[in-house]
Amino acid sequence: MKTVLITGATGDVGTHLAREFAGKYKLRLSDKRPTKAKNFVKADISKMADALKITKGVDAIVHLGGYSVEGPWEGILQANIIGCYNVFEAARRNGVKRIIFPTSNHATGFYRRDETIDHKVYPRPDSRYGVSKVFGEALGRLYADKYGMEFLMVRIGNVHPFPLDKRRLSIWISPRDIAQLVSIGIDKPGIKFEIVYGISRNKRAWYDNANAYRLGYQPQDDAETYVDEVLRKEKPASDPIAEMYQGGIFCTAEDIPNPAAPVKKAKAKGKKK
Repeated sequence: MKTVLITGATGDVGTHLAREFAGKYKLRLSDKRPTKAKNFVKADISKMADALKITKGVDAIVHLGGYSVEGPWEGILQANIIGCYNVFEAARRNGVKRIIFPTSNHATGFYRRDETIDHKVYPRPDSRYGVSKVFGEALGRLYADKYGMEFLMVRIGNVHPFPLDKRRLSIWISPRDIAQLVSIGIDKPGIKFEIVYGISRNKRAWYDNANAYRLGYQPQDDAETYVDEVLRKEKPASDPIAEMYQGGIFCTAEDIPNPAAPVKKAKAKGKKK
């Protein structure tokens, strides 16, 4: 039985995978947030010492750890840039060859919704978060080419038991389908560096996922099963930019609060002319 490390294990995707993989792999779960699981190791991947500790003695790594939404650059830098480098480099030092990196649909979020894209398209990140995922893809390519490590990059849409809105009818993936796709990354021989999309067999998909099917992916679910319920609850579109691009609200200008704005206003208020 292979020993598999899941970083970011207390998040939604990590929780789904830990449940789906129970009994299939010997799991080592890790995160900054503690949990009572016996196979859990607390770690902060922005620290190389922690990354070296959790990656030692495993056969494969599912690297979910990091900042999972758009946010201030400092948080994304520490978790998704420094943390990603630490995990990949720690894996190299510890002799771990196989890494599954769940990247994101936000690495290509500025493609339009009337386009169908495949795994060969040039990245078009829609946010700082998307940029960090492009960094992870590029870093994996480096480590594959330079050090002979093996990567499956999964551009995840949205993992949930059911699609939550109209946009996610195109990018949704069920827990059992993401588990199947990640299992391919763990077990399939001959993978060097591959990019696939983490979606179920959705009728409304924006992605040509032929590369995943080539690797043996056979998704069991389709978001269309839920279409009537989703569209019945859908509110009228309020942002034309968000509706135009695949990344949705991440593509709008006002995506996060500007932490510098209150400081600038406070200084300006005290000035005398």
